[in-house]
Amino acid sequence: MGARDRSGGDGPGASGTIGSHSAELPWTTVEHYLGRGLAASYRLSAADKPVVSYEIADGGRGIALHVELGARHRAPRSPLPAVRIDQIALAGRRMARLSTPAPELLRDFHDLLLSVADRIVFDGQSLERAFDETVHGWSALLGKVRGMSLEKRLGLHGELAVLTRVARTIGWRAALDAWVGPTGEQHDFALPEADLEIKTTASEARRHTIHGLGQLMETPGRPLWFTSLRLTRGGTSGRTLSESIKATRDAIAAENVALGRRFDGLLETSGWDADQPDDERWTPRDGPLVLRATDMPRLTFENVPESAVGRIDHVDYEVDVTGLNPTDASLPVDLSELSLP
Repeated sequence: MGARDRSGGDGPGASGTIGSHSAELPWTTVEHYLGRGLAASYRLSAADKPVVSYEIADGGRGIALHVELGARHRAPRSPLPAVRIDQIALAGRRMARLSTPAPELLRDFHDLLLSVADRIVFDGQSLERAFDETVHGWSALLGKVRGMSLEKRLGLHGELAVLTRVARTIGWRAALDAWVGPTGEQHDFALPEADLEIKTTASEARRHTIHGLGQLMETPGRPLWFTSLRLTRGGTSGRTLSESIKATRDAIAAENVALGRRFDGLLETSGWDADQPDDERWTPRDGPLVLRATDMPRLTFENVPESAVGRIDHVDYEVDVTGLNPTDASLPVDLSELSLP
């Protein structure tokens, strides 16, 4: 697991075996390459494991961590403006790339990347969990308050509404099995015959943020259904996210206490913290709009010109599906008249 100096020369550590600990990939080594404008790649994972590599760009343009994604996993979202996570295609592999647009933070970013890599390579964690634990660990150390953005709170509210509806059809155990978004898989729900991507907004328009070129791509052989939910502030008749979580947990625990503990674990992975302020009440504005992903405007890897592959750093975009007609086909689960738990 040595470094490959892509400039053709040898650099510090190029002949040694390294892991993902900072002592084995010291900043002085990285700084050497950056200072000379040389590119290098350090494989941090074993040869028989999915690729985790530390990348130094040529021209001193920065550093990144590449993590190979499973067939149905997606790159997690970053809540930090100084950390970007996007999905790229490299040598036939789907990879998540962690990078920073802040060159003045490269030294600290180096330590963060190695901390994430440690959790993946040595603890066997998923990228999403490794990144989440690293960020929250550093935040706790610095005394920062954890919290979910409005987008994530609304998103969790919508997913709980769909989870409850799915459970009515297939039971809570199978519904929790199907709720794969918190575990870092490509889409929010993986039902027996299809996948679901849930997007929830508080705006009047059905305008949703899509994170990455892979979020609306179908897994081969599995149709992907896109569900647009609109919530509005509900006053005293609305539901807080805490109330929806409690109602869902109570319903799950009534069937099986162990399933309730599993639900709590999924919530924690989603970023939910019961101690954070939660006084916003929501209610559905109207019924959901359900579309086959292939029937809606979207960007995927298939849309990227060949000349742009490897040169587009990050893609987040908004799609407005207001006024589109729902796909006229049999849905994998009945989502009509969806309500909050």
